Parts: sequence; C-alpha cells; structure tokens
Amino acid sequence: MIATYGFNATLTARSGMGDRLIDLLLTGLDEGSPGASEHCVVYLVSRSASDSDVVHITEGWTSEEDHHRVFAGEAAQAIVARIDGLLAKDSTYTDYVPVRGKAAF
Repeated sequence: MIATYGFNATLTARSGMGDRLIDLLLTGLDEGSPGASEHCVVYLVSRSASDSDVVHITEGWTSEEDHHRVFAGEAAQAIVARIDGLLAKDSTYTDYVPVRGKAAF
C-alpha cells in the first residue's frame, strides 16, 4: 500500500516521563491498535537526541479518511486518553502528503 496522507507530531512528556510516553506510543503497534491497521503504512516513534522527554511520531496512512476513521475507534481513543496524562504541553502536528521514500525497521 502507498501512503497518501501523513503527519509528524512532537510530544513533550512531563519531566522524566519520556520513556513511559514512548512505551505507550509503541502500544499503537499492537494487534487491534491504530499502527497495526492495514491502512497505516508508516508508524515511527523517535526520541529527541538532546531531550529525552521530547518524542516524535511519524505516521503515513493510505488516506486522510482512513486515518480519521481508525483514530475515531475505541483502541486509538484509549491510547490518546492515556497520552494526555503524560504530556507537559500541547503537542505540535504537521500534516503532509508523502511523495516517495523508504522505510526499513
């Protein structure tokens, strides 16, 4: 499948909570979670090299509609609710239209 919609998000955890935030975001790859959906073709969780409480997530989806539909589901909303309790401030998001690339993990 090809990604036609994606975004980058930067999340800042409360002091010392970066590892917990990363662990929680990685549950998004579990069976039944958003990142395990056939419509999610990129799900990359990264940490800032200079601040362990700053976490970046990059997602690529088959379409914006698929992303919104999957994230309206119960599994995604449960993760989002747990994330909110770990954050020090509002997250920043940048939507994009993937053009071409490569991912191997």
